[in-house]
Amino acid sequence: MKTVIKKYVKRSVLQLSIFAVVVIMFLIFIILSPETFLSYNIYYAFMSTIPFTAILAISITFIIILGEIDLSFASVVGLCAFIYALVFKYVGNVYIGLICSLLVGAIAGFLNGLFVLKVRIPSLIITLGMSFFWRGLVYIISGGIGLSLVNTKPSVWYKLLVGRIAGVIPAQAVWLVLITIFFAVILNYHRFGNHILFAGDNIESARMMGINVDRVKFTCFTQLGIVSALVGMISSSEIVYVYPTAGSGYAVFIGGTSVYGGRGTIFGTLMGAIIIGSLEAGILSAGVEGFWIEFVYGIVIVVSLTLYSYLTRAGILRKLI
Repeated sequence: MKTVIKKYVKRSVLQLSIFAVVVIMFLIFIILSPETFLSYNIYYAFMSTIPFTAILAISITFIIILGEIDLSFASVVGLCAFIYALVFKYVGNVYIGLICSLLVGAIAGFLNGLFVLKVRIPSLIITLGMSFFWRGLVYIISGGIGLSLVNTKPSVWYKLLVGRIAGVIPAQAVWLVLITIFFAVILNYHRFGNHILFAGDNIESARMMGINVDRVKFTCFTQLGIVSALVGMISSSEIVYVYPTAGSGYAVFIGGTSVYGGRGTIFGTLMGAIIIGSLEAGILSAGVEGFWIEFVYGIVIVVSLTLYSYLTRAGILRKLI
């Protein structure tokens, strides 16, 4: 029994280390601001807001493992949220809006894959360009004016997106749990997950093994578009309003979380999202002025990336995983 536990700990030491960072961080927050972090309200707020960025971070982990990047997801979130609201405004049916939103997200993701794999444009460059394109399209269609989603509140779909389970658990937290489990199972126990890991580790070897790498990448870019559409609907339903700028603040959060999942650990990505998502509340509760927030985000991201790079070059990370 002890041997089994030792093997599990050795295999999971990276994930356990990230989890330890989360625990230590919250202990510090509790010491600095016990009246805030010993209250259920703050954790209720976290369950309401962190799922947006966490779901996106988990989805983009697949693309990062493959050695690609997608900088357009935040704009796709805004585009799909606006499409959802616009269709509902003129059709009056949330389910048609749902289908249109998911379809637009899938098309956006597929186009990224098309440009990267068929036109051979580096993913960093093309997704940056597509980010401006989609955001600009939202501004043009909306005229800079947002749309209300108040009339969607009586629908079952609204309750599934952001309803409150037993009045205390936001539905988006359940979405996060389900999506985390789904992506973890795909990555660790499904053939497609193995293909992602093989292609990310050595693309030529993956091709020699008969893996259709282009299909794998197409699928990963497309799924991020679909997930971005889902997050767009969830986040806009939470505030029952769609701003033309919806999703524009997510990039910094995903940049901070991606390092934790870059070696193929969905759990690490989830923990990274919790770390980045709770920093602002911790900083403000500690009495630090708000303009320090982005500075601290920057420090966390740079230090995380530096440590990650060092461990990778030293071969330590490979031994831990």
